[in-house]
Amino acid sequence: MTRENRAPGSAVALPRRTVLKAAAGAAGLMLAAPFINRGRAVVQAHGRGRTAVPQEYSTRCIDLVTGSLVIDMLSPLVIARSIQQRWGPDLSGMTAEEEQEFRDSEIDVFHIAVGVGGRDFEDQYQNTLLFVAGYNAIIASRPDLFVRIDSAEDLASVHGSGRAGILIGLQTSAHFHTLDDVNQFYWLGQRVSQLTYNSRNMIGNGATERVDGGISDFGVAIVERMNEIGMAVDVSHSGDRTTLDACEVSSRPVLFTHSNSRVLSGGHPRTKTDEAIQAMGATGGVMGMTGVRMFVKDREPTTIEDYIDHFDHVRDLIGVEHLGVGSDVDLHGYDDMPTDEYEALKSAYKDSYAFRDKIDIEGVDHPKRMFDLTEALIRRGYTDDHIRGILGGNFQRVLGEIWEV
Repeated sequence: MTRENRAPGSAVALPRRTVLKAAAGAAGLMLAAPFINRGRAVVQAHGRGRTAVPQEYSTRCIDLVTGSLVIDMLSPLVIARSIQQRWGPDLSGMTAEEEQEFRDSEIDVFHIAVGVGGRDFEDQYQNTLLFVAGYNAIIASRPDLFVRIDSAEDLASVHGSGRAGILIGLQTSAHFHTLDDVNQFYWLGQRVSQLTYNSRNMIGNGATERVDGGISDFGVAIVERMNEIGMAVDVSHSGDRTTLDACEVSSRPVLFTHSNSRVLSGGHPRTKTDEAIQAMGATGGVMGMTGVRMFVKDREPTTIEDYIDHFDHVRDLIGVEHLGVGSDVDLHGYDDMPTDEYEALKSAYKDSYAFRDKIDIEGVDHPKRMFDLTEALIRRGYTDDHIRGILGGNFQRVLGEIWEV
């Protein structure tokens, strides 16, 4: 869902993350108390705008999260512009608590895609170039903290490395004006590209367009070039016909990095029909489930159990091997944003987005959301292998297939 509202040329500061499993004993990063009754452990909580209350998780949950490659296929490092500005490009404004939250999250890979906009084609191209260049500059300046994820080998080595993997992607392909632009941005580090955001571009139609058009001839050529060089095709925000066309045209797996089931969401246009989910599954793709409230359910109460219903639905429809996580939030979610920024974000979308009082779902709106998600999956009877796949293994597999050239 995230829109990019940064000033052109500004960069998002990325905080350091170290691995809980390796560091908990030596550095005291995570476990605030020894294991206690009935296979439970207390994990210290952190929260911006919340009282820090220790959370208790099962040892099985902790072992799964800390022992797995964890990939969030849509998680900007920060959403609120005021916090971006406070951090600054050199991280000098980031607090020790904020750094700790990234360490404690146990997320190994952040797909930091946003919807970079612009007044015209040239603006879109330049703003995207600045976005990608800004991340490359930060990663290059702090190799002790960050690593760019370019390959399957990078995914295999990031867990336990003490560094945060940054997967560069965009929530639009409007910056591809020619086929050669796909190659150029690939060599700059972009590995995932969503064909459209919510509106129409030269490639296809977005989810909230008035007319449900499909992929253009130019769009077909772009998809073919992405397949050729090994850039992942994402259609999370694309309209229904564009989504189905992508699954038909692409010779490599198609991704829904962050979307949900339309059947369960009450018909939200940003979610996917069963037909689309089945078409994506037939390509060998993976669907990252998002906890954005109105994409989960169209009425209250909306809880973490409603969120897990979407995992169950996709599992039953096409198989657990097609499930992943694409939170579509930063570590703290949307509801903790400053009020003026929160209202401005909501006003930037069409009424069909159907915002309610809250955007986040309690339990998956904080830095340790992967622990709460894992506990919920355990309650539903998912096996350890299933959960490892959902946490990151399934996206690791499919990205390896897409990127192999």
